[in-house]
Amino acid sequence: MGKNNSETRSIQPILWISTLYFAMGVPFVTINAVSGIMYKDMGVSDAQITFWTALVMFSWTLKPLWSPFLEIYKTKKFFVVVTQFAIGILFALVALSLPLQDFFKYSIALFAVIAFCGATHDVVADGTYISFLTNKEQAKYIGWQGAFYNLAKIISSGALVYFAGVLEKTKGVTRAWMIIMVIYALLFFVLAIYHYLILPKENKEVSEKDKKTAGNVRQELLEVITSFFTKKNILWSVLFIILYRFAEGFAIKIAPLFFKAPRSSGGLGLSTSDIGLIYGTYGSAAFILGSVLAGYFISARGLKRSLIWLCSAFNIPFVVYALLAYYQPADLLPVGIAVVVEYFGYGFGFVGLMLYMMQQIAPGKHKTAHYAFATGIMNLGVMIPGMFSGMISDWVGYKIFFIWVLIATIPAFLVTLWVPFPYSENQKEQ
Repeated sequence: MGKNNSETRSIQPILWISTLYFAMGVPFVTINAVSGIMYKDMGVSDAQITFWTALVMFSWTLKPLWSPFLEIYKTKKFFVVVTQFAIGILFALVALSLPLQDFFKYSIALFAVIAFCGATHDVVADGTYISFLTNKEQAKYIGWQGAFYNLAKIISSGALVYFAGVLEKTKGVTRAWMIIMVIYALLFFVLAIYHYLILPKENKEVSEKDKKTAGNVRQELLEVITSFFTKKNILWSVLFIILYRFAEGFAIKIAPLFFKAPRSSGGLGLSTSDIGLIYGTYGSAAFILGSVLAGYFISARGLKRSLIWLCSAFNIPFVVYALLAYYQPADLLPVGIAVVVEYFGYGFGFVGLMLYMMQQIAPGKHKTAHYAFATGIMNLGVMIPGMFSGMISDWVGYKIFFIWVLIATIPAFLVTLWVPFPYSENQKEQ
């Protein structure tokens, strides 16, 4: 265990892991899913929604390019607090942009800046997790990490979307979503204050020793990039993290739009409140249960023996969307059951990918930056299919589209079967 861990012994790690990863998940989920429902309510087309909301998320792919700067200057705690305050301010500005005539242009630009801040926050949050926890602790808390990261999906896509639907009935669409954006802003102000008070901080002596001047940054970045792409079996590992979530990239963008689309267009015709209720009630317990159980499942069996099962749990449940598109049930119950199945599988399978990147790709001199590279590449595998998902669904219809999603899961199984494990799972703790 490193010197930096001394502070974490007086504060239980779960107290900051939970809120830190919840804060990490909110910007990603809001831009990737919630903004689509908002824009759908405000009359923007599916193709325009999916393309732009996916494109502005490019920061999560590019974040490795500035991650070395974050290891050089200040502390991880400093950047966590600053980015959370900035995200709060930006969400408030999104709220102010919605009544404008060109609301889509201004709000999507603000979401792009939120994405940059969110990606920066991801780097330092993951760096905190890796630096202050041993390998054994990382495995112990990986289920909780994944649960709280994706709890953001439940709160944003569930509770806040449901609340938006309720507000629409009395306040109108625009004002309803303005209130939701203000809630996001207030949430991040509270999180910033909380993490300023509770988050562990690097030992000052270690920080000073490792500090570098601005003139070293270019050399540092080149070394980080070179050392990443010269890791053993790195090309196969990169292919794995891209394809593991490839099908999700298509499904996650279209699913809420499919739920909301009128039945005459092949959708389910659900209201905004219905969508929030399904995600927030049916999905929440299933997702958290899946995430936590996966952590214990991996801890008992080891990641290598568990990975194909995790991949199956993650990808096979997408079949529920194909069934919903084919039968178009009018009742909320079968839709809720489908979401339970999909969310449990999502929670169970997602943590395996995160732990693989943490323990099989990140280890080494630049572990924080290399983990950022891995997660950035992973998000590229979600972003690209997401950009074109709306165009494809408009072209072939929802029924054929979700069959295509199932076909898109096949590469994930192929790469998982032969993914390399260059580091022993029983390596000694530092």
